[in-house]
Formats: sequence, structure tokens, C-alpha cells
Amino acid sequence: MEEMHLTVAYKGTNHNVSLNPQATLADFQDILGEITNVPPSLQKLLYRGKKTFSGEADSVTVTDAGLKSGVKVTLMGSTNDELSSMRDAEKETRRRDEIMRQRQAAGPSKVYSTSRAETKFKFHRIEPLPHLPKPEAARAVLEKLAADPAIKHVMTKHEFQVGVLTELAPHENPTLLGLNVNAGQSIKLRLRTDAYDGMRTYKEIRRVLCHELTHNVFGDHDDNFKTLNSQLNREVDEFETAVARGSRTLGSSINSAYEPDPSLSTSLMDSEAHSYVLGGGVGAASALVPSREEMRRRAAEAALDRQRREEQEIEDRCGSDGPAALK
Repeated sequence: MEEMHLTVAYKGTNHNVSLNPQATLADFQDILGEITNVPPSLQKLLYRGKKTFSGEADSVTVTDAGLKSGVKVTLMGSTNDELSSMRDAEKETRRRDEIMRQRQAAGPSKVYSTSRAETKFKFHRIEPLPHLPKPEAARAVLEKLAADPAIKHVMTKHEFQVGVLTELAPHENPTLLGLNVNAGQSIKLRLRTDAYDGMRTYKEIRRVLCHELTHNVFGDHDDNFKTLNSQLNREVDEFETAVARGSRTLGSSINSAYEPDPSLSTSLMDSEAHSYVLGGGVGAASALVPSREEMRRRAAEAALDRQRREEQEIEDRCGSDGPAALK
């Protein structure tokens, strides 16, 4: 039987792999483990035509999984050395937490310390990709996200922890906007434009971050995921609105749906009104302009429709969903 030839991309390097079409996924993952040092249990394979299956990787052939000659496979995963570094960082964090606990138990002192919640519920490391242009610019964006008061608010409220906040390289992962590895072990975000001539807008990146933080709780894009993701976006919006108004009272309803900024609806409504006035006389404009309530309704529907399209794009370009066997 003719061998299957695949190209596997991992961290910017392409690897050519040949194997029997009747080889199992476990065989394929063992080969990738030898090439990249990523253990099979931590591997996530991304490729076109991927098929879902039941059972273990050693009982499914690569052909049954949708692989065929010529397919390019993107491998995501951490090596044992990287995991060891993360465990060391977590151990250091626990040590510091214990020091903070002992200081608090000892009573007031002249040393001002960060609260336990702020110490624990955060991004423990920031890592731009050093092989990409201007890593200092990427670090600035990642640090801004980590220090964002609204993001810190939702992370503390929901007790989110993330080991590493890093970036995705557009040329290595062209279809992805974000990825959450192992429910918060690391979160990877697309920061740069496809042409590497700048950064994507901050609000776009932050919206993807909220999506990936939701994967700390739910792996699949099901209704539970969508409810929590909507809640996080709403809480970010409410926090910033409260800060802007000088208020410390924030909404806490879990089941409310996220609604766009009211000022967005007003601007859309005003622009729609102008579109009716242009090109006609006063009489014609008066006859064509709908009521203010109708314009508000249309503007709100347009804003919500755009929000749904944005969420769908983020979901379609998220690498965190999929069978556990293909981690």
C-alpha cells in the first residue's frame, strides 16, 4: 500500500512525515513526539477535513481521522521542558502566596502588599514570541491586557488563573485568532496583522481574550460556553462604564444577555436618519424618516447582529474546541 506523506508545522518549522495509511493516530502521535518532544497526551492536531471519532487514538487509523497525502497538519502543544518551567513558576507562585498568608496572619506591618486574590487570579507569565519582529511591541500589548482593570476584575470575580499569556504567529496559525491550552495552562492570542505591519486593534484582541478565558471553564462551544462568554463581555463593559461614571456598583446578574454600548445604538440611529435626509427635500425626508422608536429598534438589531457575527468569527477561528484525543 502506498505511503501517506504529510507536512506537519510546529512553531514555524515544517516536518515531513511518511506513514502507512492504516497506521493509528497513536502511531502518528508517537512519531510527532520523537520529532518535536511534545508528548502525545499534550498534542492537538489541526487540519482540514478532520473527522470526529469515538474511542482511543490507538484504535483509530489516520485515514479514518481524515488524514491523507498532501494534507498540512498544524501541531499545537508544549514540550516536557516547557511544562517543567510552568510547574516551577506555579511552585514559586505558591511559595509567594504562603509568604503573603504568613504576613497577613502576623498582623499589620509597614510593608504594603498585594492582596491574595490579585496575586493568585492573574496571568503568571507574559511571553511574546522572540522569533517574530519587534517582540517588545507584542509584550506591550500582552502586558496591557494583563493589567487591564476590567480583565483583572473578571479574572478575580471568576477565579481565573492563566499560566502563560502569549501570542500566535499569523504565518504559523493563519486560521486562528486564539487558543486556550489545557483550561488555562496558556492562552495564545493573534496580536499581529497578517502582513506583520502592525497590531490588531486592542478591543478586538481583548474580545478574543474573553472568549479564551471562557475555555477555562467550558471546552466546547455549547450553550453553557456562550452564556458565560456573554457574561464576561457584559461585565467588562459594565466595569468600564462604572469607572467612567465614578461608580463602584457593578451588575452581577448571571443570566442577563450582553448588550452593546448604548452610545453605539445612538450613533447608528443618527447615521440612519441622515441617510434618509440626503438626496431628498424636506417634505420627502419627513415622509421617509421612521419614528424614533423604530430607529432605535433598527439600530439595536444592527448592533446585536454585528456582535453575533463577531462572536461567530471568533468561535470559528478558535483552536480550543475539539475531541480530547487531538489535544
